[in-house]
Amino acid sequence: MAEDESTNTVAMPQMRPDEMHGLAKRLRARAESVLLRRQPEQRRDLQTAASLIDRLVQVLAEVRRAADTTQDEATERHLRELLGGA
Repeated sequence: MAEDESTNTVAMPQMRPDEMHGLAKRLRARAESVLLRRQPEQRRDLQTAASLIDRLVQVLAEVRRAADTTQDEATERHLRELLGGA
């Protein structure tokens, strides 16, 4: 199999930034819930996942800004490909 071929059989739609923030918020709420008081590892994992999602949203916004402001067409095309064609 070629390195650039995906093993996924179903294409997944990309989440919008507001959807990502919503997911991060739900993960944080779950981490803080009474249900996880006796499961500190799961709590930390959910908090870490939420932080990573929020950071990803920030990075994607920076990449989008860079794509919008660059004067180099090849760079813009590459940045937009990184964004999933957005």
